[in-house]
Order: sequence, then structure tokens, then C-alpha cells
Amino acid sequence: MLIDFFDETNSVNEEYINTVSDLINFAAKQEGIEDNAEISITFVDNQTIQELNRNYRQIDRPTDVISFALQEQGEGEVAILGEQIPPLTLGDIVISVEKVKEQATEYKHSLKREYSFLALHGFLHLLGYDHLNKKDEQIMFNKQEEILNAFGLSRE
Repeated sequence: MLIDFFDETNSVNEEYINTVSDLINFAAKQEGIEDNAEISITFVDNQTIQELNRNYRQIDRPTDVISFALQEQGEGEVAILGEQIPPLTLGDIVISVEKVKEQATEYKHSLKREYSFLALHGFLHLLGYDHLNKKDEQIMFNKQEEILNAFGLSRE
């Protein structure tokens, strides 16, 4: 899988980026995603993610991760027929670096695990997982833990 990383904060350690890349590729294989699929992951500050959250979700506060899926079929949209021309672009993930630091402290685990958790959470959203109701939340959160544990990033 091709992952384009953009660090608008110039603060994300290369080790964390490499771990996130390895985890997303691992998860893609687990979920049967074709090798030539593409996503982008952008690291931003709280102000930037708050603007995105306000503009796209009408929630005027910073959040930890936002995903913009390109393969979702919106209400009233007509499905694209025929085969997609490779590569398959799944969408974009945006992660708040400030929220990563806050939440790693709050949940008492490493920055590496928090970056990985949020990237995986965003990736699963790109694949159509969601947590709008209890049943879907349980499915998505179980999938997250299953993948993180299999990858070797269980809760510390």
C-alpha cells in the first residue's frame, strides 16, 4: 500500500511514521486491501484539525483523528460501475499531534501506540467501519484491538 505522509508540524519522529506505515500495511493485508491502494496521513495541530472538524462535521472543537473516505457512496449517489483503474485511492487521514500527546499521557501508553491507534482508527473508517451505534462501535473497536495485538502493539 502506498502511504503519503505529510507532517505539517515538523515534529513527528521518523520511528513513529515507520511504525504507522508498517501497521497500516499489516492492517491492509488483514482486511484484504489490494497492494496498490493509496492513502494519505497528515499530522496537524489542534487549530487545523478543529477547523476541519467544524467545516466537515459541524463540531467546533479539536478532535484526535478525522478520515475522509473517497470510496464511500453518499446518500443519493449512484455507484460507479465497472472496474476501478488502479491505484485505488481510499482517502485521507488527519491526526492531531497535540491530541496524540494528550491522549498518550491520559491513557498511560507510548506516543508510538497512540499514533498507531489513531492511524488505524482512521484507516478503518476509510474501509467503511464506523461507531455511530453500539453494535458498530463494538465491531470497529474489537477490530482495532485485534489488529493492534496481532501487530504487537497491545495496550502497554
